[in-house]
Amino acid sequence: MEASKALVPVSSTAASEGLHVSEAESPFSSLLYEVFLNALYADVSQQVQAAMENMLKTITDIDQSSSGINEDIEQCKGSVVERKKILEEEKERFQKAAFSVLEMLNDQDIN
Repeated sequence: MEASKALVPVSSTAASEGLHVSEAESPFSSLLYEVFLNALYADVSQQVQAAMENMLKTITDIDQSSSGINEDIEQCKGSVVERKKILEEEKERFQKAAFSVLEMLNDQDIN
């Protein structure tokens, strides 16, 4: 028996095309085909499981990174609000000083 014949499964199309396989080769070929499919299934399953584990690790890393980024954003928002408050206070002081100067100049023009 040739090795290539042992790995080729016997199908209904082979029988309908008139290809003859001896009684001894048919169960053996079917068994080899089944073993091959089981090994292929196990290999693909392991690859899929490894890929899913890698994706889970990546998702976890992204989640941790995004949490850190969100914390940084919140800190920046707090800084911005505080800085805006300081700038508003400075603006009010400058406006009051400018109005005081204008009033003094206006009073000098009147007298």
